[in-house]
Amino acid sequence: MAPHGKACHTSHTYDIVTHMKTTIDIADPLLRRLRALAARRHTTMRALIEAALRDALDRHEREPPPAPLETPTFGGKGLQPGVTWDDWAGMRSAAYEGRGG
Repeated sequence: MAPHGKACHTSHTYDIVTHMKTTIDIADPLLRRLRALAARRHTTMRALIEAALRDALDRHEREPPPAPLETPTFGGKGLQPGVTWDDWAGMRSAAYEGRGG
């Protein structure tokens, strides 16, 4: 309260930054290297990990999508009648038919 019992109004703009805590397992040799690097650079392990993740994700997003796979056929006949791509048991059975499988 301001003097004389009057409310004092101020306006603030806040940048809201969200952080999520998580736990990850890092191999001991890698963790030792991370700690040493953070100490040399006078920064935190968190900052180094976040930078590395950003770099990896940025590289991944710049990669072209994989080429679609073509259906391999032999002799141009494709799948045998009654066999579909989502029926792996049927495919296996057809592949080993007459071969003891």
